[in-house]
Amino acid sequence: MLIPRHIIGPKYGNRVTVKQIARYLTGSGNTAKPCSRLAFAFDIDGVLLRGKNSLPAAKEALSILDGNNKLGLKIPFILLTNGGGISEEERCRKLSSQLGVQIRLDQFIQAHTVLKSVVHKYADVPVLVLGGKGDTLRRVAEGYGFQKVYTTLDILAWNPSIWPFHDLTHDERASVRPTDFSKIQFGAIFVFHDPRNWALDTQIMCDVIQGIIGGSHEINHTRKPVDLIFCNPDLIWQSDFEAPRMGQGAFRIAFQAVFQSLTGSTYPYIQFGKPTEATYNFAEAMLRHRLQGVPKPSLYMVGDNPESDIAGANAAGWKSILVHTGVYDPHRGPPSHQPTHQAGDVAEAVRWALEQEFCL
Repeated sequence: MLIPRHIIGPKYGNRVTVKQIARYLTGSGNTAKPCSRLAFAFDIDGVLLRGKNSLPAAKEALSILDGNNKLGLKIPFILLTNGGGISEEERCRKLSSQLGVQIRLDQFIQAHTVLKSVVHKYADVPVLVLGGKGDTLRRVAEGYGFQKVYTTLDILAWNPSIWPFHDLTHDERASVRPTDFSKIQFGAIFVFHDPRNWALDTQIMCDVIQGIIGGSHEINHTRKPVDLIFCNPDLIWQSDFEAPRMGQGAFRIAFQAVFQSLTGSTYPYIQFGKPTEATYNFAEAMLRHRLQGVPKPSLYMVGDNPESDIAGANAAGWKSILVHTGVYDPHRGPPSHQPTHQAGDVAEAVRWALEQEFCL
C-alpha cells in the first residue's frame, strides 16, 4: 500500500517520514503502538531452510519482522508449508531451534493441518492414513479428533499376503494395531504425507477403494464410495540434495496411473495443500486473526515454487514473491506462474515488500 498523498502532504512530495507512516497505521491522532497492516506467509523448504539447516537470509528476514526495521514495527507472519509427517507441536519445536526464533502453533500450517476442518465428517468413521513413519500419523490424526485411524502397516500385519514383497521390521510390527479388516468399512483414505512404500500403499489403496479389503460383502453399487484426500499436490520439492526430489504429487500421479490401468478410469479425489483455495482460505483466516481485525490487510506469500506458492497466492488475491533459493531456477526460463516480484532470497523479499508498503 502507498501512503495517500493527503497523509504525506505536498511539502514532502514522494518522501515520507517514519512518524507519518506510524500515524497512518494507527489512525490520525492515535498515539497507540502501531499495528501492522502487512503480514507474510513463508514457505519453509527452499525459503527458510535447506534440508535441516537454515538458509543464511532466514534469520535476517525474521529479525526484520520482529521489529528490527526503521519503523520498529513487529510484522505478523506464519509459516505455510506442504510438508508434514509429524505433529504441529513437534515441528514448531524443531523450527524454533533451527530458525532461532519461537514459532508458535498459531503461526504454523503444514499440509495436513487443514484436515482439522473436516474432522466432524469422519470422527466416528474408520479412515486409512498414509505417510510418515510407523504410526506417527495415526497419533497426529487422533490428536485432530479422528477416532478410528488405521495404517497400511496394520493391514499388512493382518494379512501379509496382501503385499508379499515387504516384511515388517521390528519397529513397524510394534506400531501396528491388530484388527480384523474383513469387518472394517473405510469411509476415507487420507494421504497425510509422502508415503514411504509406494508399492504397498498403492496396492492397499486400490484394494480398499474396490472393496477387496473391507466391505466386500456388499454389492458394488450399494457400497458407499471411499473418499480419497491428498494433502500435498507438489510434484517436486527442495531437500538438501542438489536437485529437487519427487513429492506427494508424484505419488498421486503414480497411483492414478495404476488405478486407471486396473479399472479403466482414474479415481475422484479431494486435494488440499498449496495452491488450493481451501488451504489459502485457512491461511488467510489465521493471518487475519494475527492482524487483530485490521481492515484491508496486505498479504504476501514468499515461496520458491511457482506451481504451489505463487499460483495459490495469485489466485487468493495476495501479493507473491518468488525466491531463487529453492525449486525455481531462473536460469531455466521464466516461472510457470508470474509472481508480483522475484528476489534472490527471503531477506531481500521482505525488504522489498516493506519498501513497497511503507516507501522505506
